Amino acid sequence: MKTQFTAVFQKRGKWYIGWVEEIPGVNTQGRTLSAARKNLQEALALILQVNHEISHRNLTGAAPLRETISIEAAR
Repeated sequence: MKTQFTAVFQKRGKWYIGWVEEIPGVNTQGRTLSAARKNLQEALALILQVNHEISHRNLTGAAPLRETISIEAAR
């Protein structure tokens, strides 16, 4: 399953910064726009992996209830 996210990039001085609008904390920088894109994809992959692992930990002994939800994205 492929999910799409919105990446935002800005040039700040000699660096490009980037972040994912939908997920707080997914941000990065790079000397070039290409480097910032690559770094942001890696950061997003790591955050999603960690969030997945955390959500599957059985901290209380009870199995978590998982559901798929959909929302209308704001534009």
